[in-house]
Amino acid sequence: MKIIFAGTPEFAVPSLRGLYEAGHEITVLTQPDKPQGRKGILTPSPVKSAAEELGLKVLQPARLKEDFSDVKAVGAELMVTCAYGQILTQEVLDLFPKGVWNVHASLLPKYRGAAPIAQAIISGEEETGVTIMRTDVGLDTGDTFLSAKIEISPLDTCDALTGRLSLIGAKLIVEAVDKISRGDVKLIKQGEGFVCKKVHHTEVDFSRSAKEVCSLILGLSSAPLSYATVGGLTLNFFFAQAVDYEGAEPFGTVLSASPKTGLVIKCGEGAVKIEELQAAGGKRMLARDFLNGRKIQEGMCFDKPVL
Repeated sequence: MKIIFAGTPEFAVPSLRGLYEAGHEITVLTQPDKPQGRKGILTPSPVKSAAEELGLKVLQPARLKEDFSDVKAVGAELMVTCAYGQILTQEVLDLFPKGVWNVHASLLPKYRGAAPIAQAIISGEEETGVTIMRTDVGLDTGDTFLSAKIEISPLDTCDALTGRLSLIGAKLIVEAVDKISRGDVKLIKQGEGFVCKKVHHTEVDFSRSAKEVCSLILGLSSAPLSYATVGGLTLNFFFAQAVDYEGAEPFGTVLSASPKTGLVIKCGEGAVKIEELQAAGGKRMLARDFLNGRKIQEGMCFDKPVL
């Protein structure tokens, strides 16, 4: 089948490869190259890099809703979107006789919108998944087709869970396109759902329970990260685990800070052990290495978040 594949980040690459390996004729649609690093070097998206490796034609309109003539000229029967990053208008949706189908990283109608993987972890969900839906002009409101569930481990970062979900999404979209080509399609209308917003660099509130603090840290790892400040030093957090603790110290108190015991911080309920962190402007490090010679001591207290 002749397909337009619209995707941008690494999450979309397995789906592109899966459809390519299934023998479909694919033209790739992705976001324009963007400047990266201090030198602002124009860098292709992961999907563009994969497409070029596979020898596929790549289209990169800056604003698809204003310039879709090249997409129309392809004459594709179907479009697959996977974290493309631009809103599709009805004019674009109408170009494809067999529809536009989205690989969405949640169990719709939960977690429509941006950052569904991060939000599922932050919210303390025990499971999530991937849904294949037929795209309409709403925000992830189209009828659903196929879905698959996966458990969220207490140690899952957003990066780790994203990697696992990307492989599930690839398997599902290959199955979905095969069914669509044979006319074997049964859709389910969505009910009311939760729309999640884009995640941001967020200050940790240690008055929360250890479980909630860990969920925030893991859900924002490895970007855009959570952070907190102690003794004028701002730390970004990559990985943490909840530990049992029932002491009466104020939340945010440093309970231990040594290479041997690690960095343990009192929460409103329990405590968290920070395993990986980064001083602002520094590099990512194991906490035990960071604590060698650092001026963080037991009894210090992390600043309360600015509301």
